[in-house]
Amino acid sequence: MRILLWFRNDLRLHDHEPLYRALEQKAEIIPVYCFDPRQFGQTSFGFPKTGSYRAQFLLESVADLRNSFQARGSDLIIRFGKPEEAVAAIAQSLQVDAVYWHEEVTREERAVAATLEQQLTKLKISHAVYWGATLYHRDDLPFEISQLPKVFTAFRKKVEKSSSVYAAFAPPEKLPPLPEMDTSALPTLADLGLNEKIQDSRGVLPFKGGENESLKRLQHYFWDVDKLRVYKQTRNAMLGADYSSKLSPWLALGCLSPRLIYSEISAYEAERVRNDSTYWLVFELLWRDFFRFICAKHGDTVFYPTGLRGLKIAWKQDWPRFEQWTRGETGYPLVDANMRELAATGFMSNRGRQNVASFLTKNLGIDWRMGAEWFESLLIDYDVCSNWGNWNYAAGVGNDARGFRYFNIPKQSKDYDPDGSYVKHWLPELAKLPRQKIHSPWALDAEEQKRCQVSLGVDYPNPVVNLEKSVQTNEAIYNAAIEIRYWKK
Repeated sequence: MRILLWFRNDLRLHDHEPLYRALEQKAEIIPVYCFDPRQFGQTSFGFPKTGSYRAQFLLESVADLRNSFQARGSDLIIRFGKPEEAVAAIAQSLQVDAVYWHEEVTREERAVAATLEQQLTKLKISHAVYWGATLYHRDDLPFEISQLPKVFTAFRKKVEKSSSVYAAFAPPEKLPPLPEMDTSALPTLADLGLNEKIQDSRGVLPFKGGENESLKRLQHYFWDVDKLRVYKQTRNAMLGADYSSKLSPWLALGCLSPRLIYSEISAYEAERVRNDSTYWLVFELLWRDFFRFICAKHGDTVFYPTGLRGLKIAWKQDWPRFEQWTRGETGYPLVDANMRELAATGFMSNRGRQNVASFLTKNLGIDWRMGAEWFESLLIDYDVCSNWGNWNYAAGVGNDARGFRYFNIPKQSKDYDPDGSYVKHWLPELAKLPRQKIHSPWALDAEEQKRCQVSLGVDYPNPVVNLEKSVQTNEAIYNAAIEIRYWKK
């Protein structure tokens, strides 16, 4: 028997059910990865759909997967083209009996899979689709997807009470060889229409793609530096390699399975300590599950300007201010430092993402989809469900939104960067500001500016909006949308 494995966002050998089931049948394995040119086009707002940082991480991950297959006696076939065509062509030419893959839940990915299914049906080749991206399996939920709770807390409590996490599938030690054929070389960034980015030494971590790199990071964070025990206390920091697990880039491409992380947490709890921090990492994995199940339930509505709530807010598409936000030139140091980190590295802390998303939507009143697409383009850990689900929530259009909630930027600055070390790390022009003024440079008088070697409006911009007034303005717009929807009902 010959089975083709179509790899997508599951670039690993461990906990890979399609691979496991194919080997269970003693089948000849044909592993295929296809670079889809549509993923290297533009978003609806004109940004590169997959920017250089994420593309480089992807290339490294595919290269690592190929190395893993080769080390076990097989290889990975690589193609550039529409997967629904390339996979079907390989399946036909090699006369495979079946094609296996992992299921995705959002529009573009589902459309590709549906077309492939049609092609395979015409060729009279069977297929099997597996669920493998979440901690809790869809079939083990205590409710149907259509009955998924609206709010995370209700989802979490029901799942924790009534469901269990399946054991991860073990990776194979050896694989059957590929038949003679052209496996093709890995494309370069230039082949994908992208320029190479020089890694900024100020980044929190030199992220490198691949399953093997993900396992190294897991070993480092859990066991070598023993940081899991304090995860809950440190996770909201923004500067340094080990304030959080940093596993999200590998999770996003499926280089690392959430069930393997869960297994490692259980081992850590048995060997070292079980506390709030060990639970909290599982808690974060549950948020990731929730957003994927939300997308499975609600489909395209997560991408609509009205969001999951169907809320018609009068969003602005103010390009000059949006570009100030992307460049980190808003005049608010915490926002600017985070946006410059993203632009320079393709990564930003979770706390940073919450603040910059709140500022874009609640202070600038700019269309949240522009922010979501900017993140899609730059983030190395871009996950379609988590990204768009979180932006729905930040904009107040998610189905679990609780009124006009926003992040108080001055308070957040003092709470999470009290001495300004993070801000000074990414905004060197403010390096000489005293601690009490680092988050409010606009408060410097002329003499202080001279002493600190910074000229406001020249070296560092003046604030683009008044925080208090902008919040009031956008809250009124939000409440008007709420009222209109109420009366329409």
